[in-house]
Amino acid sequence: MKKLTADKKFLQNIRVIDIAEEGKGIGKSEELVIFIDKAIPGDIVDIELMRKKKKFFEARIQNMVQPSEHRIEPFCQHFGDCGGCKWQHMTYDSQLYYKQKSVTDALERIGKVNTSGIEPILPSQASRYYRNKLEYTFSDKRWLTDEDMRNNEEMEMNALGYHIPGRFDKILDIQHCHLQADPSNEIRNEIRRFALEQQISFYNLRNHEGALRNLIIRNTTIGELMVIVVFAYADEDQVKLMMTFVQERFPGITSLLYILNEKKNDTIFDQEIHVFAGRDHIFENMPAGKSENGDLKFKIGPKSFYQTNSDQAHELYKITREFADFKGDELVYDLYTGAGTIANFVASDVKHVIGVEYVPTAIEDAKLNSEINNISNTSFFAGDMKDILNAEFVLEHGKPDVVISDPPRAGMHADVVKRLLEIEAPKIVYVSCNAATQARDITLLTEKYEVSRIRPVDMFPHTQHVENVVLLTLKQA
Repeated sequence: MKKLTADKKFLQNIRVIDIAEEGKGIGKSEELVIFIDKAIPGDIVDIELMRKKKKFFEARIQNMVQPSEHRIEPFCQHFGDCGGCKWQHMTYDSQLYYKQKSVTDALERIGKVNTSGIEPILPSQASRYYRNKLEYTFSDKRWLTDEDMRNNEEMEMNALGYHIPGRFDKILDIQHCHLQADPSNEIRNEIRRFALEQQISFYNLRNHEGALRNLIIRNTTIGELMVIVVFAYADEDQVKLMMTFVQERFPGITSLLYILNEKKNDTIFDQEIHVFAGRDHIFENMPAGKSENGDLKFKIGPKSFYQTNSDQAHELYKITREFADFKGDELVYDLYTGAGTIANFVASDVKHVIGVEYVPTAIEDAKLNSEINNISNTSFFAGDMKDILNAEFVLEHGKPDVVISDPPRAGMHADVVKRLLEIEAPKIVYVSCNAATQARDITLLTEKYEVSRIRPVDMFPHTQHVENVVLLTLKQA
């Protein structure tokens, strides 16, 4: 089919056989591969072809001939418009099955790994209200839903919510989000209500005009709460008005902060943080590597990285520790250490941990977290991994018995993989949020390593995202 024509635009009785990362079902018609919006495996649907890509077509459901046995009613009123939680119309057991399948497919197809011994995916302890951080955007260009379009009444065009996928300037006004526990929803809704009541302008993402720009809410399992309001310009009266309202309306906020961001992008890492009330940080607790040492305490600032599912991060780190099978006398390299959460978590189980991270501020957080927890057997270094992890570094600090690597989605740089092959640590525990890049790196590492254990971990229910832990052991000469 070279182009879409009126007589070839509709197809009937298409069986959905798989699901893609974007939450689209995959169907086939003869040689045609079709990605179908909001379809799930097991559906039989009549579809309308919308657009042709290089190797596939995109389509939408025109008629549900037979729903899949895995299909359920979405629990969120924003499903379909919001860009998050794209799998919530599928049972959680089915989500877990297809997440594990995505890991298996990537490792087998890209890494040529034998996955027959893969361990079952670890489900998330909570499937709703599991996130500890959410970021919202103010906009004077609210996205109009189908229901809005059917409503002829005059509508409020200001919004506080999430970006519509593919539309950077359109924001879906969120009434209730099932990702973060109360009082997150109440704080967002009250801030929006007060801004409208006081006629404080919402940001225009195209013209870069308007006072209110972003809202960030962070919470912890021990009940601490951080709220950051980002303003686009310094109107002292409006800033004081809004921040005083938030402080008085929600006196339980641990850290109430604001930022004046006059740039054209939303990043806050280069911005000054202003403390309006409370501390400039919050604390999170995590059970320690050895229970007799009590909980670990992590300091989280407005710019700190911390896994956004606190409870499941603990499970992920426990699997990492289990795969490493520490005896107590190991030297460990923790690559891409971030704020040192894994390094500090395993410190009580080993002789010494060396953490390496590209971001200097993250390394400062890692050092501080060791200090807070009276951990003295960690060392942290900031620098580009491919440059810092050289022969001189290993000679100075010692050859590691175990390497833990938890890189970003892009995976490890080829030079880092090359260094690991030169170092020849007996074990590498590779933690990844992207099974495809993990499989690519494993392909290179299998020159000297073999895959011994694999276990996926679900950190983000109702999304396609999945973490995966792989143990690689050095081949015997």
